[in-house]
Amino acid sequence: MISIGAGVVIVEDGKVLLVKREDLEVWALPGGGVDEGESLAETAVREAYEETGLEVEITHLIGVYSEIGSWSDWHIASFAARVVGGKLNSQIGEVLDLQFFPLDNLPRDMFWWHRQHIVDFQAGLGGSGASRQDINSQPGASNRAELYAMRDQSGMSRSEFYHWYYESKDSNKVKKSQ
Repeated sequence: MISIGAGVVIVEDGKVLLVKREDLEVWALPGGGVDEGESLAETAVREAYEETGLEVEITHLIGVYSEIGSWSDWHIASFAARVVGGKLNSQIGEVLDLQFFPLDNLPRDMFWWHRQHIVDFQAGLGGSGASRQDINSQPGASNRAELYAMRDQSGMSRSEFYHWYYESKDSNKVKKSQ
């Protein structure tokens, strides 16, 4: 399956805003799938508001990231944004917590592939960041429902499942596109 989405890097005072996802109990950048009739930038703004309660304005495109190899190949446009309104408020049912983390001290329990978006943001990339992120996950899930069924039957905590499913193979890597 191929999925198209957008994410947003919101940095204030040298700290990046991350959301703690309910499904795997790990930290991630705000973002999600594109809705019909919506641009990538509109998706980033909507997802930021839905997940964090903050109204943001896109400042620039950081890059395009192809996350290949899990149950869905995700192609994500990652945008830098600044807060223009709203109030921090977690999306019930999807986000457990919101927190700003120092750019040089990101949490261990975080989607490893989102780290590259933050690295490219820090490098000042303005639309020139592009990479293929090979995600060598465990077999057994071909969609989100199957992934969650595996998670629920694993006997592991949600974050332990994330680390086992997405990080227990040593071939996960990022390839910069030319």
